[in-house]
Amino acid sequence: MLEVKDLGVKKGGGYILQNLNFSAGKSELHVVMGPNGSGKSTLARTLAGHPEYNDYEGSIKFRDREISDLKADERLREGLMMGFQHPPRINGVNIKRFLTRVLEKLDGVEGTEKIEERIEIVTKELGFSEDLLARNINAGLSGGERKRLELLQARLLEPEILILDEPDSGVDVDSLELISDQINWLHERGTTIVLITHYGSLLEEIDLEDARVHLFRDGKIVTSGEGDLAREVEEKGFNRIYEECGCN
Repeated sequence: MLEVKDLGVKKGGGYILQNLNFSAGKSELHVVMGPNGSGKSTLARTLAGHPEYNDYEGSIKFRDREISDLKADERLREGLMMGFQHPPRINGVNIKRFLTRVLEKLDGVEGTEKIEERIEIVTKELGFSEDLLARNINAGLSGGERKRLELLQARLLEPEILILDEPDSGVDVDSLELISDQINWLHERGTTIVLITHYGSLLEEIDLEDARVHLFRDGKIVTSGEGDLAREVEEKGFNRIYEECGCN
């Protein structure tokens, strides 16, 4: 479904990602881990079509189609969605009106009652009140609420591939539980998840039985393994794992 070959991304005269190879099939869960500055977020933004990272080397194919010519919104229409590490505030854009338009334009849902019913069901599950939905996007929202709003959009759209860039960053315990529940729900429904994190707390709530874990270092995937690798990172830390695999 998603195939990345020999990906290289430059910024400021140097490589952030180099010779990176990665693939994700339908309904798979991939966990990308690594210390700060190792290139994880750059990978997420490049896959999603962020304009700062659209001049890359190598190939990114989604459903056997090269997507280098597709902008971020076009990739979303094709079924590839990204949740940001730091979701921005957007003034003048009402949350509920935005969600309604998303369902109309991207998911093809028709009929006011049907749209409102769908939004109401998911917003209740994610703990959003009508008062909060009346705000502008991310206006006055906590870190956890912003991340939950990202998952709310994913729940409504159910993309084929969902890339989550550190959804556990800056969230409280209650939000962490809700976020992990939604990730599990989407994965069980068939969404391919690419989950980027460097913490173990979120992974404690995620079903890693069939997951593939990839460790980053200096813009490359240096080793991969099954779900137990994430637990090893939590116990030993990145440096020791790198030493054991000869990845230093």
